[in-house]
Amino acid sequence: MSIRKRKGSDVWHIDFRAPGGGRVRQSTGTSDRKEAQELHDKLKHEAWRVARLGEKPRHCFEEGAARFLKERIGKTTVKSMAAQLEYFCGVFSGRDLASLTRAEIMAALPVDAVRKGRKAPLTAGTRNRYLSTIRALLYDAADKWDWIDKAPSLPELEEPAIRIRWITRDEAKRLLRALTDDCMRDCTAFGFQTGLRQANILKLEWAQVDLVAKRAWIHPDQAKARKPIGVPLNEEALTILRRQIGKSDEYVFVSAGEPLDRWDAYWWKVACRKAGIKNFRFHDVRHTWASWHVQGGTPLQVLKELGGWATFEMVLKYAHLAPDHLAQHASAVLMHEPPKLVAVS
Repeated sequence: MSIRKRKGSDVWHIDFRAPGGGRVRQSTGTSDRKEAQELHDKLKHEAWRVARLGEKPRHCFEEGAARFLKERIGKTTVKSMAAQLEYFCGVFSGRDLASLTRAEIMAALPVDAVRKGRKAPLTAGTRNRYLSTIRALLYDAADKWDWIDKAPSLPELEEPAIRIRWITRDEAKRLLRALTDDCMRDCTAFGFQTGLRQANILKLEWAQVDLVAKRAWIHPDQAKARKPIGVPLNEEALTILRRQIGKSDEYVFVSAGEPLDRWDAYWWKVACRKAGIKNFRFHDVRHTWASWHVQGGTPLQVLKELGGWATFEMVLKYAHLAPDHLAQHASAVLMHEPPKLVAVS
């Protein structure tokens, strides 16, 4: 029989040979014979159309999500992509991938999220990341897996322009004085001197540091761009590292002998408030480091290598901080001749 119950199970199972020679075997997920028979007939009809009319087999959204994530195991973004696809699975559960339209997907984008028991609106940037994930899934389904004929075009939402947040050296000194925890203070000071991301600082190991050669390095699997980063150490960075000697044999920055497993956001905000600094995250320490470099004359191409950015475009957002190289061209639009200097005898 094409549908039957397995021993010890109340659920009906489908088992039939498709016209193309393949075999279809799966659970119906129901103990109702009529429902099971309807699903059987539907699948058999689809198999006939695939074999005789050349139609593509149908694949539901959950199948696509599972394959998409499986092919990205090991990537740093897989956890966030899994959460985003879990959301979309709740919207498009059981839907044929080929049936999804641009209008449906744009309308299904989340508007807010529950945080600390309250709803908070999502930014356009966050919603664009949801779009990026489902767009990549549908492109794979069309171009790599040949599951659908064409992926719908999904436009980016317009994001407001955001200024790079950085602080002055005097503000940075006030912030460091306001941080009462030694480990947090040294991690922050090291960030101002190296521009390393928070995760790279908190998990930095002594095996990644050469105090004699005055350098450290971030391994490819630890870097956001998945490329190794060489970190030259200036004298202030070396002084910070020397203070950590003897606290742990493995990790550089530790509190009570253990690396920080999470950043204490509360005491960070307290220190910022005490230092008179508003709207400043730890990641803005990296922005500050980059801004100081540009203002100090470091070429953008050099800054790209120092910061481990994947593309040159990612450092262009700091270019406006040092327009000195354009000063010689400013006189090209003068409406009046500049006054001539007269020598005085």
